[in-house]
Amino acid sequence: MANENYTVKNVDSFIITGFDHLQNQKFLGFLILIAYMLILLVNGINLCIISTNRHLHKPMYILICNLAVVDIMFSSSCSTTMISVLLAEIKTVSYYSCISRTFFAHLGDITECLALTLMAVDRLIAIRLPLRYHSIVTNSRILLFIFLTWLAGFAAIVYVISLAASVLYCQPVIRYVFCNFASMMRAACVDPEPYFFRTAVLSVGPICGLFPFILCTYAVLAYSVTKLSNSSSKNQMINTCLSHLIVLLSFFAPKLISILLTRIGVVLNLTDRNAILIVPALVSPLINPIVYCTRTKEIRKRLVGVFLHKKIVPNHLKSISIALSS
Repeated sequence: MANENYTVKNVDSFIITGFDHLQNQKFLGFLILIAYMLILLVNGINLCIISTNRHLHKPMYILICNLAVVDIMFSSSCSTTMISVLLAEIKTVSYYSCISRTFFAHLGDITECLALTLMAVDRLIAIRLPLRYHSIVTNSRILLFIFLTWLAGFAAIVYVISLAASVLYCQPVIRYVFCNFASMMRAACVDPEPYFFRTAVLSVGPICGLFPFILCTYAVLAYSVTKLSNSSSKNQMINTCLSHLIVLLSFFAPKLISILLTRIGVVLNLTDRNAILIVPALVSPLINPIVYCTRTKEIRKRLVGVFLHKKIVPNHLKSISIALSS
């Protein structure tokens, strides 16, 4: 059984030791801090721009707002612990704080996957059924599906946290860079493998189910692009699809690498495992707003208007002013 050299007891705090073997910890901490601040900044700007402009209250922008909220929650649950350990040198996390951060980290992980799936479906309908898009994809339906994804994620993670909270812990040590289910179970007074098996569907399911589905939607989009006669529209669609694939790979690739290497018998060291945890938590939330927002024409206009102090006039008001002037 795991942790046989430790006394069985319930710990009241954990010590994060995932960075102990690294040099230049302050430098890494500053990099994580800068990445986290950029995540808050760019996602916050996108949320403000979309929420304060009625003309952007459309299904696609609602999905972008949902992704921004998920990114902020996901990165915050992971980054704050790492910044505290690396820069403030506060390695101790209380038991209940670790449980709560584990909850929000895994909730962000699963809702991120579901949010990317909704956005892929939205783009698929827009390309394949452009004339019926506005009747199929409405604000109320999008909000309903977003609510269902959050509800499903909440229910799944409550089950995971209930498992982590039901065991006793033999050692107050977390060997990873922040609190998550795997790190907590490895500190428990039980064999973690049966618990990992129970929750395997929650980690393998999105990768084996939703990720191939998202790839299929983009394969359909790619096929639709080949049918376009306008070369400029075709190039624009190709660039859009490629940028979206970068977002998907930044989130799913570390998970796929971990699963594939484990299956072929490659043993990952602590640094590799921590890198696989950090990349989806920081890189993906930083890339998402850049790809989905700055490449969106309406949001680019709003950003230019904010920074250059230009007033953006809606199209229907432009037409009215032209008609009056004539």
